[in-house]
Amino acid sequence: MKITEALIAEHGVFHGLFDYIERTAPGLKTLAEIKAVAGLLDATLKPHSRVEEELFIEPLDHCMDQLGQTQNFHGEHEEIEATLEEIQQSKTAKAARMLLLKAVLACRRHFDKEERSVFPMGERLLKAKTLSTLGSEWQRRREAASW
Repeated sequence: MKITEALIAEHGVFHGLFDYIERTAPGLKTLAEIKAVAGLLDATLKPHSRVEEELFIEPLDHCMDQLGQTQNFHGEHEEIEATLEEIQQSKTAKAARMLLLKAVLACRRHFDKEERSVFPMGERLLKAKTLSTLGSEWQRRREAASW
């Protein structure tokens, strides 16, 4: 399996999670409930982002640099992480809910950019063997992961 296929499959799972969060967030009553959902999102996004960055994005950084997108792309990951951390510091359910929905929207936009631009660029610029080797490494890391 190519790394792009693996990452797109993971994105499919995340899109389902985003749908669920958007559907249920208005009904979450307590701050603790919202923080728990945000914690789940954070705990699943971090390993995905880390593996994606290390195995796929870093080999493409020089290309993204030429397009002026490297800082923007990495900044989006940092913004999402910061928003999820801010939820854990929130004092009210209303503020936390707004931040949770903001984080989901930022994730959707970021994933869309990856799916429309970054993954196709990787398919064009990296050899099929490289994509498959990176896919095998992705699988090895997923099997070794505790999540």
